[in-house]
Amino acid sequence: MFTGIIETTGEVVSIEKEGTNIHFDIKSSVSAELKIDQSIAHNGTCLTVVKVVDDIHQVTAIDETIQKTNLGDWEIGTIVNLERCMIANGRFDGHVVQGHVDQIGTVTGIAEQDGSWLFDFSYDPELGNVTVEKGSICVNGTSLTCFNSEEGKFRIAIIPYTYEFTNFNQLKLGDKVNLEFDIIGKYVKRLLGKS
Repeated sequence: MFTGIIETTGEVVSIEKEGTNIHFDIKSSVSAELKIDQSIAHNGTCLTVVKVVDDIHQVTAIDETIQKTNLGDWEIGTIVNLERCMIANGRFDGHVVQGHVDQIGTVTGIAEQDGSWLFDFSYDPELGNVTVEKGSICVNGTSLTCFNSEEGKFRIAIIPYTYEFTNFNQLKLGDKVNLEFDIIGKYVKRLLGKS
């Protein structure tokens, strides 16, 4: 389980295809501390560490993960948001995040607001996911509050700290992002028979 508070970013330094799987080597400040078989969220996608060499760790994504996340767009040099699993006595600084990406969204707007940034996103509402005004949303693994919430779209505000220490400073119009919708909202929707 995660909280959506990004610990650091990593850089994709190697990509190797093996059948339908893809192995990604990620260089980061926490890689040397990781252990094989440990889970770590990469842009909000929970992946298992399969190898660690110095400051580089390797994870493997299966075809299902590639199809439902933005990992298929990664290339050498891509900057990835990283969060290790929450420890049992840790604080919930964000919200409950599972590391299970629900669908891909698209950046439809970026506006600087005198020291902060507004990002607009769209997503396919046919997949049954919803946002609510002032509700939680996880974008590329980052716990955020959405507003201007409408069917298939929402807006978020990014403070300077988040902009500097996540990969939001790399996003451009049309980029694909991983979206994990609020787990509480998903259960409420199911209980009300909306999906």
